[in-house]
Amino acid sequence: MHHLKKAFFIALGCVSLALGTIGIVLPILPTVPFFLVTVFCFANSSEKLHDWFLSTELYKKHLDSFVMKKGMTASTKVGILSSVTLLMAIGFFLMSRKGLTVPCIILAAVWLCHLVYFLFGVKTLKAGEAGAADALEEPPESYAHSPG
Repeated sequence: MHHLKKAFFIALGCVSLALGTIGIVLPILPTVPFFLVTVFCFANSSEKLHDWFLSTELYKKHLDSFVMKKGMTASTKVGILSSVTLLMAIGFFLMSRKGLTVPCIILAAVWLCHLVYFLFGVKTLKAGEAGAADALEEPPESYAHSPG
């Protein structure tokens, strides 16, 4: 039974890692939540995978400051919101030309939720707060590897 649980968490971690990585390029997929799931799954399945993921540039760039300090730098927020806005604006424009009102409303609501979340739900860190020194800190206990 233990091997089945471990295999499940490894598989789920790999899927969420893939979706989070796709979300870097395709902002309709949320990178940070998928990477949080990846950390959780790897922590509960394989210490080696967990340690590997924490050492990747993907983790350090997109999640480290968020996990350690519960926030992101202004430049990270601007980058995320700019790409989300650009892609959603293209989708909105194309759908509105076809007269697809309901999908346009849904897309506008998703965009608005992105704005509200990143502007008011995620703390803005100064550039120095999210620097390389943070990589030396231990991960929060909730993401630490659990034996078994």
